[in-house]
Amino acid sequence: MKTISFRKTALLLSATLLPLLVSAQDKATLAVSSIKPTPALAASVNSKTVVESHVAGVNGGAKDETLVLDTKQELNRIIESLDGQLIDRINVTRKFEVVGRSDLSDVMKEQELGASGNVDAKTAAQGGKLAGAKYLLVATVDDFQDYFERAVFEGTGRSATKRVFRFSIVGKIYDSTGKLLESANFQTGNDAFKQIQQERNYSVNNGQLSDEMMVALSRSMAEQIANHLADVIFPAKVITKRDALVTINRGEGGGVAVGDLFNVFALGEELIDPDTKESLGREEVKVGKVKISEVNPKVSKAEVLEDTGIVAGAVLRKIK
Repeated sequence: MKTISFRKTALLLSATLLPLLVSAQDKATLAVSSIKPTPALAASVNSKTVVESHVAGVNGGAKDETLVLDTKQELNRIIESLDGQLIDRINVTRKFEVVGRSDLSDVMKEQELGASGNVDAKTAAQGGKLAGAKYLLVATVDDFQDYFERAVFEGTGRSATKRVFRFSIVGKIYDSTGKLLESANFQTGNDAFKQIQQERNYSVNNGQLSDEMMVALSRSMAEQIANHLADVIFPAKVITKRDALVTINRGEGGGVAVGDLFNVFALGEELIDPDTKESLGREEVKVGKVKISEVNPKVSKAEVLEDTGIVAGAVLRKIK
C-alpha cells in the first residue's frame, strides 16, 4: 500500500482549502441584530380581534362568518421567521459573511437600543467591533396592521368586508466606525399580501394566517432588505462586455429578474463635501442602459439597449 507523507497531505489540504479561505476573506463581514418591534408597536398590537363578516353562501345568499385575528401572535411569528430568513437571504447574495450575532445581541440588550433602533455611532462601533464585523445591520419593525374593514352599501342592505394588511421595517446600515451609511424603510401591504396568497396558493384559515403564509411574507421582506443591503455596499457591476451583451455580478437571489432594466454608470473621481471634508462617494456618469435576458446562479446576462461607453467595472442601477 502506498503511503502519503504528512507534508504532502498538508500541501494537498492547503491547496483544497485555500480557494475557500480566499473566498471567505473577500466577502464583507456583517453583523445583523435580532429583529424586534419598537416598544410602541409592541404595546399597541392587540391580542385578538373578532369580526363578523357577511360572505356569499352556496345558493347565492349570504351567511355570517366569524373571523378571529390574533395579531400579536401573527406579529411574533412573522418576526421569528424573518429573523432567520434575513440571514438566509443575505447569504444568498454571496457578498457577506454574517458573524458574531450573539455578541451583538448582548451589546444591543445592554444599551437597550435593539428594540428602538436608535443606535448611536458609539454603540454601532462597539457592536461591530465585538462581533468582528466591518458592517452592522439593525432592522426594526415600526408598523404592523392586520384587520378587517366592513363597508355597508346604502340603499341595498349589502355589505362587504375588506382585509387591510401592512408591515413595515426600518433598516439601518453602519460601518465599523459607527458611521450611518444608509437608512431605508421597507414595506409590504395589501397588494403583495394578495399576490403571495394567490400565486403560491397559501391558505388563510378563519382569518388567521397559516404558518406557510407568514413564512412567505417574511421571505419576501427579507429579500428586499438583503438586496438593498448588497446594492448599498456592493452595487451591481459589469464583469465583461462582448458586442451587445454584458455579464453582471448578480445571479439568483440577487434581486434581478429577466426583463429588469438597469441604467449603467461609469465611475468618476471621488466627491468630497467642501464643508465636512467627508467622502460622498464617486461621481457617476450615465453611459448606457441594459435589459436582463438571462439569470444564472451566480451571474446574469443583459442585452445592451444604449451604449456610450460601457466597460467592465461600470455600475448598474435598477430602473424602477
